[in-house]
Amino acid sequence: MIAVDLREPDEFEAWRDEARRLVQQGVAPEDVAWSDGDASGDLFAQADPHRLAAPESREVRANRAFIDLARNVILHSDPARLGLLYRVLWRLQRQSRLMDDPADPDVRALETLAKQVRRDIHKMRAFVRFRSLVDDDGVERFVAWFEPEHRIERANADFFVNRFASQRWTILTPRLSLHWDGQALCEGPPASKADAPAEDATEELWLRYYRSIFNPARLKVGAMLKEMPRKYWKNLPEARQIPELVAGAQKREASMIATGASLFQDPPPASLEAVGEAVQHCRRCPIGCNGTRAVMGEGPREADLMIVGEQPGDTEEREGHPFVGPAGQLLDRHMQAAGVDRAAAYVTNAVKHFKFEQRGKRRLHQSPTAGEIDTCRWWLDSERALIKPKVILALGASGARGLLGRTPAIGRERGRAIAQPDGTQVFVTAHPSYLLRLDGEARERETVKFDHDLAALAKMLG
Repeated sequence: MIAVDLREPDEFEAWRDEARRLVQQGVAPEDVAWSDGDASGDLFAQADPHRLAAPESREVRANRAFIDLARNVILHSDPARLGLLYRVLWRLQRQSRLMDDPADPDVRALETLAKQVRRDIHKMRAFVRFRSLVDDDGVERFVAWFEPEHRIERANADFFVNRFASQRWTILTPRLSLHWDGQALCEGPPASKADAPAEDATEELWLRYYRSIFNPARLKVGAMLKEMPRKYWKNLPEARQIPELVAGAQKREASMIATGASLFQDPPPASLEAVGEAVQHCRRCPIGCNGTRAVMGEGPREADLMIVGEQPGDTEEREGHPFVGPAGQLLDRHMQAAGVDRAAAYVTNAVKHFKFEQRGKRRLHQSPTAGEIDTCRWWLDSERALIKPKVILALGASGARGLLGRTPAIGRERGRAIAQPDGTQVFVTAHPSYLLRLDGEARERETVKFDHDLAALAKMLG
Protein backbone atom coordinates (compact mmCIF):
# COMPACT_ATOMS: atom_id res chain seq x y z
CA MET A 1 0.00 0.00 0.00
CA ILE A 2 1.36 3.41 -1.03
CA ALA A 3 0.51 6.47 1.11
CA VAL A 4 0.12 9.85 -0.60
CA ASP A 5 -0.53 12.90 1.56
CA LEU A 6 -1.44 16.19 -0.12
CA ARG A 7 -0.27 19.05 2.08
CA GLU A 8 -2.34 21.53 0.06
CA PRO A 9 -5.58 19.60 -0.44
CA ASP A 10 -7.15 22.16 -2.79
CA GLU A 11 -4.26 22.26 -5.29
CA PHE A 12 -5.20 20.31 -8.39
CA GLU A 13 -1.65 20.42 -9.77
CA ALA A 14 -0.26 18.68 -6.67
CA TRP A 15 -2.77 15.83 -6.99
CA ARG A 16 -2.22 15.62 -10.75
CA ASP A 17 1.56 15.22 -10.39
CA GLU A 18 1.20 12.45 -7.80
CA ALA A 19 -1.55 10.70 -9.76
CA ARG A 20 0.44 10.80 -13.02
CA ARG A 21 3.47 9.28 -11.33
CA LEU A 22 1.40 6.49 -9.81
CA VAL A 23 -0.27 5.64 -13.12
CA GLN A 24 3.12 5.55 -14.87
CA GLN A 25 4.38 3.18 -12.17
CA GLY A 26 1.35 0.94 -12.64
CA VAL A 27 -0.01 1.36 -9.10
CA ALA A 28 -3.67 0.24 -9.03
CA PRO A 29 -6.24 2.39 -7.17
CA GLU A 30 -6.73 -0.23 -4.47
CA ASP A 31 -3.01 0.01 -3.65
CA VAL A 32 -3.03 3.74 -2.88
CA ALA A 33 -4.04 5.37 0.43
CA TRP A 34 -4.76 9.06 -0.18
CA SER A 35 -4.96 11.69 2.53
CA ASP A 36 -5.13 15.47 2.44
CA GLY A 37 -3.73 16.55 5.79
CA ASP A 38 -7.19 16.60 7.39
CA ALA A 39 -7.52 12.84 7.83
CA SER A 40 -5.22 10.14 9.18
CA GLY A 41 -3.79 7.77 6.59
CA ASP A 42 -3.30 4.01 6.50
CA LEU A 43 -0.90 2.94 9.28
CA PHE A 44 0.45 0.13 7.11
CA ALA A 45 0.92 2.23 3.97
CA GLN A 46 4.36 3.00 2.54
CA ALA A 47 5.00 6.69 3.30
CA ASP A 48 7.00 7.61 0.19
CA PRO A 49 5.74 6.67 -3.30
CA HIS A 50 9.05 7.83 -4.77
CA ARG A 51 10.66 4.61 -3.45
CA LEU A 52 8.93 2.70 -6.22
CA ALA A 53 10.74 1.67 -9.35
CA ALA A 54 11.44 4.41 -11.91
CA PRO A 55 8.29 5.34 -13.79
CA GLU A 56 7.65 3.96 -17.22
CA SER A 57 7.72 6.34 -20.19
CA ARG A 58 4.12 5.67 -21.21
CA GLU A 59 1.81 8.65 -21.60
CA VAL A 60 -0.97 9.27 -19.08
CA ARG A 61 -4.26 10.07 -20.84
CA ALA A 62 -7.00 12.35 -19.45
CA ASN A 63 -9.56 14.20 -21.54
CA ARG A 64 -10.86 17.76 -21.02
CA ALA A 65 -14.13 16.58 -19.45
CA PHE A 66 -12.25 14.82 -16.67
CA ILE A 67 -9.79 17.69 -16.10
CA ASP A 68 -12.60 20.24 -15.79
CA LEU A 69 -14.48 18.07 -13.29
CA ALA A 70 -11.33 17.25 -11.33
CA ARG A 71 -10.45 20.93 -10.83
CA ASN A 72 -13.76 21.35 -8.98
CA VAL A 73 -13.84 17.98 -7.23
CA ILE A 74 -10.39 18.55 -5.68
CA LEU A 75 -11.95 21.46 -3.73
CA HIS A 76 -14.53 19.20 -2.06
CA SER A 77 -14.18 18.50 1.65
CA ASP A 78 -14.75 14.74 1.32
CA PRO A 79 -11.38 12.92 1.77
CA ALA A 80 -12.68 10.07 -0.43
CA ARG A 81 -12.63 12.39 -3.45
CA LEU A 82 -8.88 11.80 -3.96
CA GLY A 83 -9.28 8.05 -4.33
CA LEU A 84 -12.30 8.54 -6.58
CA LEU A 85 -10.38 10.88 -8.86
CA TYR A 86 -7.48 8.47 -9.11
CA ARG A 87 -9.79 5.52 -9.83
CA VAL A 88 -11.41 7.39 -12.72
CA LEU A 89 -7.99 8.45 -14.06
CA TRP A 90 -6.80 4.83 -13.87
CA ARG A 91 -9.88 3.62 -15.76
CA LEU A 92 -9.42 6.32 -18.41
CA GLN A 93 -6.18 4.69 -19.50
CA ARG A 94 -8.22 1.70 -20.72
CA GLN A 95 -11.64 3.32 -21.30
CA SER A 96 -10.96 6.51 -23.22
CA ARG A 97 -14.69 7.35 -23.53
CA LEU A 98 -15.52 6.71 -19.89
CA MET A 99 -16.56 10.34 -19.27
CA ASP A 100 -19.21 10.04 -21.99
CA ASP A 101 -21.17 7.58 -19.85
CA PRO A 102 -23.24 9.60 -17.34
CA ALA A 103 -24.68 6.38 -15.90
CA ASP A 104 -21.29 5.14 -14.73
CA PRO A 105 -21.24 5.23 -10.89
CA ASP A 106 -17.79 6.84 -10.69
CA VAL A 107 -18.60 9.49 -13.30
CA ARG A 108 -21.91 10.20 -11.60
CA ALA A 109 -20.16 10.55 -8.23
CA LEU A 110 -17.69 13.06 -9.72
CA GLU A 111 -20.54 15.09 -11.20
CA THR A 112 -22.29 15.19 -7.82
CA LEU A 113 -19.19 16.39 -5.97
CA ALA A 114 -18.44 19.01 -8.64
CA LYS A 115 -22.01 20.31 -8.49
CA GLN A 116 -21.79 20.71 -4.71
CA VAL A 117 -18.53 22.64 -5.05
CA ARG A 118 -19.94 24.93 -7.76
CA ARG A 119 -22.94 25.67 -5.59
CA ASP A 120 -20.71 26.50 -2.63
CA ILE A 121 -18.68 28.85 -4.85
CA HIS A 122 -21.91 30.59 -5.84
CA LYS A 123 -23.02 30.86 -2.21
CA MET A 124 -19.76 32.51 -1.21
CA ARG A 125 -20.10 35.08 -3.98
CA ALA A 126 -23.74 35.73 -3.10
CA PHE A 127 -23.65 35.74 0.71
CA VAL A 128 -20.37 37.39 1.67
CA ARG A 129 -21.22 40.67 3.45
CA PHE A 130 -18.46 43.21 3.91
CA ARG A 131 -18.35 45.71 6.79
CA SER A 132 -16.20 48.79 6.91
CA LEU A 133 -13.30 49.55 9.24
CA VAL A 134 -10.19 51.76 9.04
CA ASP A 135 -6.64 50.39 8.83
CA ASP A 136 -3.79 51.83 10.91
CA ASP A 137 -2.78 54.07 8.00
CA GLY A 138 -6.27 55.63 7.93
CA VAL A 139 -7.44 53.86 4.73
CA GLU A 140 -10.82 52.11 4.70
CA ARG A 141 -10.87 48.30 4.55
CA PHE A 142 -13.90 46.04 4.06
CA VAL A 143 -13.94 42.84 6.11
CA ALA A 144 -16.29 39.84 5.79
CA TRP A 145 -16.73 36.52 7.56
CA PHE A 146 -17.78 33.37 5.66
CA GLU A 147 -17.94 29.66 6.46
CA PRO A 148 -17.66 27.61 3.25
CA GLU A 149 -18.52 23.93 3.21
CA HIS A 150 -15.63 23.11 0.88
CA ARG A 151 -12.10 24.37 0.18
CA ILE A 152 -13.16 27.10 -2.23
CA GLU A 153 -11.45 30.15 -0.72
CA ARG A 154 -8.45 30.29 -3.07
CA ALA A 155 -10.55 29.31 -6.09
CA ASN A 156 -12.88 32.23 -5.38
CA ALA A 157 -10.17 34.80 -4.70
CA ASP A 158 -9.91 36.03 -8.32
CA PHE A 159 -13.64 36.80 -8.38
CA PHE A 160 -13.32 39.20 -5.46
CA VAL A 161 -10.07 40.68 -6.75
CA ASN A 162 -11.70 41.50 -10.08
CA ARG A 163 -14.93 42.68 -8.47
CA PHE A 164 -13.32 44.96 -5.87
CA ALA A 165 -9.93 45.68 -7.43
CA SER A 166 -9.69 49.28 -6.20
CA GLN A 167 -10.65 48.59 -2.58
CA ARG A 168 -8.89 47.00 0.35
CA TRP A 169 -10.74 43.93 1.62
CA THR A 170 -10.36 40.87 3.80
CA ILE A 171 -12.35 37.63 3.83
CA LEU A 172 -12.04 35.63 7.04
CA THR A 173 -12.81 31.89 7.08
CA PRO A 174 -12.16 29.04 9.54
CA ARG A 175 -9.42 27.62 7.26
CA LEU A 176 -7.54 30.73 6.12
CA SER A 177 -7.86 34.46 5.47
CA LEU A 178 -7.59 36.36 2.20
CA HIS A 179 -6.24 39.93 2.19
CA TRP A 180 -6.20 42.34 -0.78
CA ASP A 181 -4.45 45.71 -0.49
CA GLY A 182 -5.32 46.99 -3.96
CA GLN A 183 -2.11 45.60 -5.45
CA ALA A 184 -1.44 42.09 -4.18
CA LEU A 185 -3.34 39.19 -2.64
CA CYS A 186 -1.95 37.39 0.38
CA GLU A 187 -3.11 34.70 2.75
CA GLY A 188 -3.36 34.75 6.52
CA PRO A 189 -4.10 32.23 9.27
CA PRO A 190 -7.54 30.83 10.15
CA ALA A 191 -9.97 33.21 11.82
CA SER A 192 -13.16 33.16 13.86
CA LYS A 193 -16.35 35.15 13.51
CA ALA A 194 -15.30 37.27 16.49
CA ASP A 195 -12.45 38.64 14.35
CA ALA A 196 -14.94 40.25 11.95
CA PRO A 197 -16.26 43.76 12.73
CA ALA A 198 -19.77 44.41 13.98
CA GLU A 199 -22.39 46.50 12.15
CA ASP A 200 -21.21 49.61 10.35
CA ALA A 201 -22.88 52.90 9.44
CA THR A 202 -24.29 51.67 6.12
CA GLU A 203 -26.13 48.70 7.63
CA GLU A 204 -29.37 50.50 8.51
CA LEU A 205 -29.47 52.13 5.07
CA TRP A 206 -29.19 48.70 3.43
CA LEU A 207 -31.87 47.24 5.70
CA ARG A 208 -34.23 50.08 4.89
CA TYR A 209 -33.72 49.45 1.16
CA TYR A 210 -34.23 45.68 1.59
CA ARG A 211 -37.50 46.22 3.43
CA SER A 212 -38.72 48.57 0.70
CA ILE A 213 -38.13 46.06 -2.15
CA PHE A 214 -39.61 43.05 -0.33
CA ASN A 215 -42.62 42.32 -2.56
CA PRO A 216 -45.35 40.22 -0.89
CA ALA A 217 -46.94 39.40 -4.24
CA ARG A 218 -43.77 37.61 -5.40
CA LEU A 219 -42.90 35.88 -2.13
CA LYS A 220 -42.17 32.15 -2.48
CA VAL A 221 -40.76 30.97 0.85
CA GLY A 222 -39.68 27.56 -0.45
CA ALA A 223 -37.75 29.04 -3.38
CA MET A 224 -36.19 31.66 -1.10
CA LEU A 225 -34.95 29.03 1.36
CA LYS A 226 -33.58 26.92 -1.50
CA GLU A 227 -31.50 29.82 -2.80
CA MET A 228 -30.65 31.31 0.60
CA PRO A 229 -30.54 28.50 3.21
CA ARG A 230 -31.03 29.43 6.86
CA LYS A 231 -27.43 28.57 7.74
CA TYR A 232 -26.29 31.72 5.90
CA TRP A 233 -28.77 34.00 7.67
CA LYS A 234 -26.53 34.59 10.69
CA ASN A 235 -23.98 36.40 8.50
CA LEU A 236 -26.51 38.48 6.54
CA PRO A 237 -27.75 41.75 8.07
CA GLU A 238 -31.03 41.57 6.15
CA ALA A 239 -31.72 38.02 7.39
CA ARG A 240 -32.86 39.39 10.77
CA GLN A 241 -35.73 41.06 8.90
CA ILE A 242 -36.88 38.00 6.96
CA PRO A 243 -39.17 36.27 9.55
CA GLU A 244 -41.00 39.53 10.24
CA LEU A 245 -41.24 40.41 6.54
CA VAL A 246 -42.48 36.93 5.63
CA ALA A 247 -45.19 37.02 8.29
CA GLY A 248 -46.24 40.51 7.23
CA ALA A 249 -46.21 39.57 3.56
CA GLN A 250 -48.47 36.58 4.14
CA LYS A 251 -51.00 38.76 5.96
CA ARG A 252 -50.87 41.38 3.22
CA GLU A 253 -51.27 38.70 0.54
CA ALA A 254 -54.33 37.26 2.29
CA SER A 255 -55.81 40.76 2.44
CA MET A 256 -55.11 41.33 -1.26
CA ILE A 257 -56.73 38.03 -2.20
CA ALA A 258 -59.78 38.79 -0.04
CA THR A 259 -60.11 42.17 -1.75
CA GLY A 260 -59.93 40.55 -5.18
CA ALA A 261 -62.43 37.85 -4.24
CA SER A 262 -65.01 40.40 -3.13
CA LEU A 263 -64.95 41.94 -6.61
CA PHE A 264 -66.71 38.89 -8.07
CA GLN A 265 -69.49 39.04 -5.47
CA ASP A 266 -70.57 42.52 -6.50
CA PRO A 267 -72.69 43.41 -9.55
CA PRO A 268 -70.61 43.79 -12.75
CA PRO A 269 -69.05 47.24 -13.18
CA ALA A 270 -71.34 49.70 -14.94
CA SER A 271 -68.64 51.24 -17.16
CA LEU A 272 -65.35 50.41 -18.82
CA GLU A 273 -63.62 52.84 -16.44
CA ALA A 274 -65.03 50.89 -13.49
CA VAL A 275 -63.84 47.61 -15.03
CA GLY A 276 -60.35 49.05 -15.53
CA GLU A 277 -60.16 50.29 -11.96
CA ALA A 278 -61.53 47.10 -10.39
CA VAL A 279 -59.37 44.67 -12.38
CA GLN A 280 -56.24 46.27 -10.92
CA HIS A 281 -57.23 44.84 -7.52
CA CYS A 282 -58.08 41.33 -8.74
CA ARG A 283 -56.14 38.60 -6.91
CA ARG A 284 -58.30 35.60 -7.74
CA CYS A 285 -55.49 33.72 -9.52
CA PRO A 286 -51.68 33.54 -9.16
CA ILE A 287 -51.13 35.83 -12.16
CA GLY A 288 -52.93 38.65 -10.38
CA CYS A 289 -50.60 38.17 -7.41
CA ASN A 290 -47.29 38.39 -9.31
CA GLY A 291 -46.77 42.11 -8.81
CA THR A 292 -47.62 43.27 -12.36
CA ARG A 293 -50.34 45.74 -13.23
CA ALA A 294 -53.43 44.75 -15.17
CA VAL A 295 -53.73 46.03 -18.73
CA MET A 296 -57.27 47.06 -19.63
CA GLY A 297 -58.76 46.93 -23.14
CA GLU A 298 -58.88 50.04 -25.34
CA GLY A 299 -60.99 51.26 -28.24
CA PRO A 300 -64.35 52.81 -29.17
CA ARG A 301 -67.18 52.23 -26.67
CA GLU A 302 -69.59 50.93 -29.34
CA ALA A 303 -67.18 49.14 -31.67
CA ASP A 304 -68.61 46.58 -34.10
CA LEU A 305 -65.36 44.58 -33.86
CA MET A 306 -63.77 43.35 -30.65
CA ILE A 307 -60.30 41.74 -30.77
CA VAL A 308 -59.31 39.37 -27.95
CA GLY A 309 -55.73 38.14 -27.50
CA GLU A 310 -54.18 35.96 -24.81
CA GLN A 311 -52.56 38.31 -22.28
CA PRO A 312 -50.43 41.48 -22.18
CA GLY A 313 -46.74 40.93 -22.85
CA ASP A 314 -43.67 42.58 -21.36
CA THR A 315 -44.02 45.71 -23.51
CA GLU A 316 -47.78 45.99 -22.87
CA GLU A 317 -47.36 45.63 -19.10
CA ARG A 318 -44.67 48.31 -18.99
CA GLU A 319 -46.59 50.76 -21.19
CA GLY A 320 -50.06 49.92 -19.87
CA HIS A 321 -51.68 49.46 -23.33
CA PRO A 322 -52.77 46.27 -25.15
CA PHE A 323 -51.12 45.03 -28.36
CA VAL A 324 -48.33 47.62 -28.59
CA GLY A 325 -45.47 45.10 -28.66
CA PRO A 326 -44.07 43.13 -31.64
CA ALA A 327 -47.20 40.94 -31.97
CA GLY A 328 -49.46 44.01 -31.92
CA GLN A 329 -47.37 45.77 -34.55
CA LEU A 330 -47.51 42.69 -36.79
CA LEU A 331 -51.30 42.51 -36.34
CA ASP A 332 -51.64 46.18 -37.32
CA ARG A 333 -49.76 45.62 -40.60
CA HIS A 334 -51.82 42.59 -41.60
CA MET A 335 -55.13 44.21 -40.64
CA GLN A 336 -54.27 47.27 -42.69
CA ALA A 337 -53.42 45.06 -45.66
CA ALA A 338 -56.78 43.28 -45.27
CA GLY A 339 -58.67 46.57 -45.10
CA VAL A 340 -59.70 46.25 -41.44
CA ASP A 341 -59.41 49.44 -39.39
CA ARG A 342 -57.65 48.62 -36.12
CA ALA A 343 -58.56 52.05 -34.71
CA ALA A 344 -62.26 51.20 -35.06
CA ALA A 345 -61.91 48.00 -33.01
CA TYR A 346 -61.95 47.46 -29.23
CA VAL A 347 -58.79 45.50 -28.37
CA THR A 348 -58.33 43.50 -25.15
CA ASN A 349 -57.02 40.19 -23.76
CA ALA A 350 -58.55 37.10 -22.18
CA VAL A 351 -56.15 37.49 -19.22
CA LYS A 352 -55.43 40.99 -17.91
CA HIS A 353 -52.11 40.44 -16.06
CA PHE A 354 -48.76 39.43 -17.57
CA LYS A 355 -47.67 35.89 -16.66
CA PHE A 356 -43.91 35.46 -16.96
CA GLU A 357 -40.78 33.67 -15.77
CA GLN A 358 -37.84 35.80 -14.64
CA ARG A 359 -34.55 34.97 -16.42
CA GLY A 360 -31.92 37.41 -15.21
CA LYS A 361 -33.17 40.84 -16.26
CA ARG A 362 -35.61 39.42 -18.82
CA ARG A 363 -39.25 38.46 -18.27
CA LEU A 364 -40.11 35.51 -20.49
CA HIS A 365 -43.76 34.93 -21.46
CA GLN A 366 -45.60 31.98 -19.91
CA SER A 367 -48.97 30.83 -21.22
CA PRO A 368 -51.86 31.08 -18.73
CA THR A 369 -53.56 27.88 -17.66
CA ALA A 370 -57.14 27.05 -18.54
CA GLY A 371 -58.15 27.76 -14.94
CA GLU A 372 -56.52 31.19 -15.02
CA ILE A 373 -58.26 32.04 -18.30
CA ASP A 374 -61.60 30.91 -16.92
CA THR A 375 -61.13 32.98 -13.75
CA CYS A 376 -60.35 36.10 -15.76
CA ARG A 377 -63.35 35.53 -18.05
CA TRP A 378 -65.52 37.53 -15.60
CA TRP A 379 -63.66 40.69 -16.67
CA LEU A 380 -63.81 39.83 -20.38
CA ASP A 381 -67.55 39.21 -20.13
CA SER A 382 -67.95 42.60 -18.42
CA GLU A 383 -66.15 44.32 -21.32
CA ARG A 384 -68.15 42.35 -23.85
CA ALA A 385 -71.47 43.28 -22.23
CA LEU A 386 -70.56 46.98 -22.28
CA ILE A 387 -69.14 47.08 -25.83
CA LYS A 388 -71.84 44.88 -27.44
CA PRO A 389 -69.76 44.03 -30.54
CA LYS A 390 -71.20 42.31 -33.59
CA VAL A 391 -68.03 40.34 -34.37
CA ILE A 392 -65.24 39.20 -32.05
CA LEU A 393 -61.84 38.21 -33.47
CA ALA A 394 -60.25 35.61 -31.18
CA LEU A 395 -56.46 35.45 -31.58
CA GLY A 396 -55.12 32.07 -30.53
CA ALA A 397 -56.49 29.27 -28.39
CA SER A 398 -56.32 31.24 -25.12
CA GLY A 399 -58.27 34.18 -26.54
CA ALA A 400 -60.86 31.79 -27.96
CA ARG A 401 -61.23 29.94 -24.65
CA GLY A 402 -61.96 33.21 -22.87
CA LEU A 403 -64.88 33.71 -25.26
CA LEU A 404 -66.17 30.17 -25.84
CA GLY A 405 -65.46 28.54 -22.46
CA ARG A 406 -63.51 25.76 -24.21
CA THR A 407 -60.16 25.49 -25.95
CA PRO A 408 -60.73 25.10 -29.70
CA ALA A 409 -58.45 23.45 -32.26
CA ILE A 410 -57.26 26.47 -34.25
CA GLY A 411 -56.50 24.45 -37.38
CA ARG A 412 -60.03 23.04 -37.49
CA GLU A 413 -62.07 26.10 -36.45
CA ARG A 414 -60.11 29.01 -37.86
CA GLY A 415 -61.47 31.29 -40.58
CA ARG A 416 -65.18 30.80 -39.90
CA ALA A 417 -67.80 32.44 -37.70
CA ILE A 418 -69.05 30.69 -34.55
CA ALA A 419 -72.49 32.01 -33.59
CA GLN A 420 -73.05 32.87 -29.91
CA PRO A 421 -76.33 32.95 -27.93
CA ASP A 422 -76.20 36.76 -27.73
CA GLY A 423 -76.03 37.05 -31.51
CA THR A 424 -72.29 37.77 -31.61
CA GLN A 425 -70.14 36.03 -34.20
CA VAL A 426 -66.78 34.75 -32.87
CA PHE A 427 -64.10 34.48 -35.55
CA VAL A 428 -61.03 32.39 -34.63
CA THR A 429 -57.52 32.65 -36.08
CA ALA A 430 -53.90 32.22 -34.96
CA HIS A 431 -52.22 34.68 -32.63
CA PRO A 432 -49.70 36.92 -34.43
CA SER A 433 -47.02 35.97 -31.88
CA TYR A 434 -47.23 32.47 -33.37
CA LEU A 435 -46.02 33.87 -36.69
CA LEU A 436 -43.12 35.62 -34.94
CA ARG A 437 -41.89 32.31 -33.57
CA LEU A 438 -41.67 30.73 -37.04
CA ASP A 439 -39.17 31.23 -39.82
CA GLY A 440 -38.56 30.10 -43.37
CA GLU A 441 -41.24 28.19 -45.27
CA ALA A 442 -43.30 27.56 -42.13
CA ARG A 443 -43.66 31.29 -41.50
CA GLU A 444 -44.57 31.97 -45.12
CA ARG A 445 -47.20 29.22 -45.08
CA GLU A 446 -48.81 30.37 -41.83
CA THR A 447 -48.73 34.03 -42.92
CA VAL A 448 -50.78 33.15 -46.00
CA LYS A 449 -53.34 31.42 -43.78
CA PHE A 450 -53.44 34.40 -41.42
CA ASP A 451 -53.99 36.85 -44.29
CA HIS A 452 -56.74 34.62 -45.68
CA ASP A 453 -58.51 34.65 -42.29
CA LEU A 454 -58.31 38.45 -42.02
CA ALA A 455 -59.65 38.80 -45.57
CA ALA A 456 -62.65 36.67 -44.61
CA LEU A 457 -63.12 38.81 -41.47
CA ALA A 458 -63.04 41.99 -43.57
CA LYS A 459 -65.69 40.54 -45.88
CA MET A 460 -67.89 39.69 -42.88
CA LEU A 461 -67.55 43.20 -41.45
CA GLY A 462 -68.25 44.79 -44.86
